[in-house]
Amino acid sequence: MKKTKTSRSALAPGLAKVLKRLHYPLEVILLCVRWYVAYSLSLRNLEEMMDERGIAVDHSTVYRWVMKLFRERQLPWPAAIVIDNLQLLPLFEKTFRKHKRPVGKSWRMDESYIKIKGEWKYLYRAVDKAGDTVDFLLRARRDKVGARRFFEKAIARNGAPETVTIDKSGSNLAALNAVNADRETPIKVRQIKYLNNIVEEDRRAIKRRTRPMLGFKDFHCARIILGGIEVMHMISKGQMKCTGKAPLSASQMFYSLAS
Repeated sequence: MKKTKTSRSALAPGLAKVLKRLHYPLEVILLCVRWYVAYSLSLRNLEEMMDERGIAVDHSTVYRWVMKLFRERQLPWPAAIVIDNLQLLPLFEKTFRKHKRPVGKSWRMDESYIKIKGEWKYLYRAVDKAGDTVDFLLRARRDKVGARRFFEKAIARNGAPETVTIDKSGSNLAALNAVNADRETPIKVRQIKYLNNIVEEDRRAIKRRTRPMLGFKDFHCARIILGGIEVMHMISKGQMKCTGKAPLSASQMFYSLAS
């Protein structure tokens, strides 16, 4: 327990506040959360795996850990940023973005289907031509408003691209035209389907991870969990800058976000 207390004392202030009432060892909490967002495991899989290691953890407890680590509940926290006056930027995602490597200026954008409460919703995503994730956004509808919100968010966080390649979607084209209407230097838009193969292949990693979940039960919870999955996916692709001389593994990078 002494080691656990020392580890908790080194946590970032916002994360320490989130975890202060959780009595499990910090190493167990972070391990379960990382495995959940990194691999194709269900919550009950994690419950069984911890039980084999002599740690009794209910699957619902692991779910609560994920919710706590990838969301913020209280506005006064220093890390809290409101998006659309509704969504709070998740703590781990915000910390990761401070260390995220810059992306290229040629983007490939597409959206994929995510089932929530038996209905299809839409995960907007973009990668650059090297395959690095630019940004992502879950929306209830596939329309011009959702696509424009995605582009505005991605540009605010990553800077404006020179070129965006999309499919034949009319709503995505209309959204980019609306964005260009407010810009002195317009973004070049290409509608070439085969160039978007890279973003279609990249989303398979996200689909592979969400498949064991058998659909989400709540839109807000889906946003939180997908944010964690996307962060771990970016870390695995080497999109996190390391300050030390020795290279870190993907798991070490994930754990470093807590300190």
